[in-house]
Amino acid sequence: MKRQGISNNVIRRLPQYLRKLDDLTYKGVERISSSELGVQMGLTPSQIRQDFSCFGEFGQQGYGYNVRALRAEIANILGMDRDYSVILVGVGHIGQSLIQNFDFSRYGFRFMGAFEIRKELVGTEIAGSIIMDAEYQDEFIRQKNIDIAILSVQKRRAQAVTNRLVRSGIRAIWNFTDVHVDAGDPNVIVEDIYFSDSLLSLSYRLSIEDKSGADKHI
Repeated sequence: MKRQGISNNVIRRLPQYLRKLDDLTYKGVERISSSELGVQMGLTPSQIRQDFSCFGEFGQQGYGYNVRALRAEIANILGMDRDYSVILVGVGHIGQSLIQNFDFSRYGFRFMGAFEIRKELVGTEIAGSIIMDAEYQDEFIRQKNIDIAILSVQKRRAQAVTNRLVRSGIRAIWNFTDVHVDAGDPNVIVEDIYFSDSLLSLSYRLSIEDKSGADKHI
């Protein structure tokens, strides 16, 4: 199966395909063509076929795609069957919201625990998880062979905590601090989450509509 040189745009669309296929499965749809899938996702059939061809041949001419089989293929590509382990570092508002509302197991991840420096939070329970002292996170990461750390600390501490996580052996960081962090190691993957990006994209699309409407009245 081809995996090298896949564009970031294709990778970003894979979770979108997964969500759509989950929705189709829930609705009882067993088979779908690239044309139908394209209409529902706002993509062209050729784009969908091109995306999937990066990883192999999943459909059949004149038959389309088996929804459950395609969903399983994409889940495999996304590593959902790898049982990756996750910890959270920083139990502020965002961290607490993730613990309470994000279903890690649904996507194949094992949530192993949360760490915090504020002593008043250590030992408290959030959605079944006992908050642990950040003093012990390095040892925990090494002993449990943790794969991913969710970074949800204050901006001013983000880089220092990142450095510590990398030294501890973390392989990937999901960064919610709203500042870029440098892992300093090409083998450590960092995914920066900027909430402003989505809002500004929405603002752009709204402004285009406003400008279009204004032009019609000129």
